[in-house]
Amino acid sequence: MVKQSISMELVCHFRHSCLFLSSLVLLLLFKEVSCATFMFVNKCDFTVWPGILASAGSPKLETTGFELKEGNSRSLEAPTGWSGRFWGRTGCDFDGSGRGSCSTGDCDSGEMECNGAGATPPATLAEFTLGSGSQDFYDVSLVDGYNLPMIVEGTGGSGTCATTGCITNVNQLCPVELKAEGGGACKSACEAFATPEYCCSGAYNSPATCRPSIYSLMFKSACPRSYSYAYDDATSTFTCRGADYTITFCPSTPSRKSSRDSPPMVPEPTTEQSGSEPVTGSGLESGSDSIEGATLSNSWLADMTIGNSSIATKSSLTFQSLAILISVLLLVLSG
Repeated sequence: MVKQSISMELVCHFRHSCLFLSSLVLLLLFKEVSCATFMFVNKCDFTVWPGILASAGSPKLETTGFELKEGNSRSLEAPTGWSGRFWGRTGCDFDGSGRGSCSTGDCDSGEMECNGAGATPPATLAEFTLGSGSQDFYDVSLVDGYNLPMIVEGTGGSGTCATTGCITNVNQLCPVELKAEGGGACKSACEAFATPEYCCSGAYNSPATCRPSIYSLMFKSACPRSYSYAYDDATSTFTCRGADYTITFCPSTPSRKSSRDSPPMVPEPTTEQSGSEPVTGSGLESGSDSIEGATLSNSWLADMTIGNSSIATKSSLTFQSLAILISVLLLVLSG
């Protein structure tokens, strides 16, 4: 009788342990697939102050602006479905309370935190729309001008997941008429001249009428994978599924993956006088039609089942553990 009582206690304890472990694994699994990690790396020989702006309807991240010293890195997590942009600010001067301003990329908040304000052009932008069980879309845009070399690399994801960005110091190539005061950034033609043909506005507000200009072609030649003007979608928007992303300022050389991937074709010059950059926003907004029109893949669960999802790649041990625990739990309960 005593042995039977002890056996029953052990069975009950084992059942509760299995339930607890299964719940723990499920919680860890849910956390893993419900967010993406953005890693910011500063390879510049000076301090960079990343700025962060969430799109309307997306939650603010842990911070909207911070200091990143030479050689340092910092990671932030964003939930699935998050959309927004990152950029680097330079020449900043903040006091002990975090109040101040920057020479390039300033968000005009008067503080280190951007607090919902975007970058003042010119600034190199990294733009993301994270999928909810579907593909992520991302790009590096020079539509609002350029201030820093930057690349975006996806890791642990499935799909093309190509590296994009600009490793060229465009400030050294910048025409005099586009140079920002102090030479620390290069304006877009829209910012410099404020005309409809360069801003893709008014009569030029369509892919048919807004074509690459001599200035956008200069940006495209220097940075073939980056947005050079508002309708530069075909060679500038990239996709990945279930990845984490590294945003590197001042990358010294292209990554191996970037070197392997063949660069997109640079648009041929056109004889038409045409626009390049929009007045507001950049490639992410102007490319929204093509993004919305893209056919999204099936659910992450279906892809996981057939082994195509990055979730299966990143979490194979977690899923195996989960399967074993559930199998043991079912055997115990059935007994």
